[in-house]
Amino acid sequence: MSISATIIAYNEEKDIQDCIRSVQQICDDIIVLVDSKTTDNTAKLARQLGARVYVEPYLGDGPQKALGASYAQNDWILSIDADERLDQDLLAFLQRFDPSNSSCDAYAFRRRNHVGKRWLKAPGFYPDYVVRLYHRKRAGYLPLPYHSYVKAKRIKKVNAHFIHYTYDSYADWLTKLRFHSEMAAQGLYLQGKRATRGKALIHATIAFMKQYIYQLGFLYGFDGFTVALTTFFATYFKYLMLLDYYRNPSLIKEKLNKGGDRDDGLKDEPRSADEDQWSAQ
Repeated sequence: MSISATIIAYNEEKDIQDCIRSVQQICDDIIVLVDSKTTDNTAKLARQLGARVYVEPYLGDGPQKALGASYAQNDWILSIDADERLDQDLLAFLQRFDPSNSSCDAYAFRRRNHVGKRWLKAPGFYPDYVVRLYHRKRAGYLPLPYHSYVKAKRIKKVNAHFIHYTYDSYADWLTKLRFHSEMAAQGLYLQGKRATRGKALIHATIAFMKQYIYQLGFLYGFDGFTVALTTFFATYFKYLMLLDYYRNPSLIKEKLNKGGDRDDGLKDEPRSADEDQWSAQ
């Protein structure tokens, strides 16, 4: 099977070997791109399982994933995070996949997102289609520093799943909520977007209503309400932080001047309700 797997990693010794074992069932080439600021045994553990390991400074989400693809031996790339695994239906699809006979540039798959051992099957967390299999000469990650995604012309949705261990616990979810809001605010600032308190409230309310009412989150009980509520707060604080950056530019300049900093929470979490980053056919 002529597919290369790429994994970007920062302090992932807890997950890296299970992730590699998952893709070893289908990929004949596995690249692990380890952040040079990693302090644990991620690189050593990856090498033990035969992955090709490269240690590089962190360039941002999109550029780092694009760099990983550049090291691949094959043109078809399977991009996976260390906290993800191939579910049986996705494994079966990939085993049937014929790279030489594909008319698509990329494929999007569903994700089963978890908090601890609990799968949250609620709008915003499911089906959460993500483009992860792509031909690197016809598609690729955009050079975005945060929550990048694969841009391609011909994308096919496939009803097959990644298993995503998104958060260790509800406490972990809340801890990472602030971080992701801050990173999203920085991305908006770099795009020249502006914010007001009114815009923060409007966007957050729309995000909540979209998930809880329009996408029928209320039918999913506690999980539906929890996902909609955390999306409200993540969106609300994203715009308030953006407002802070314009009122006190030294805040954002200090963060941007650090360069290359990241957090192990910087992974591909479920898409928020107010983002429609790509369309699949």
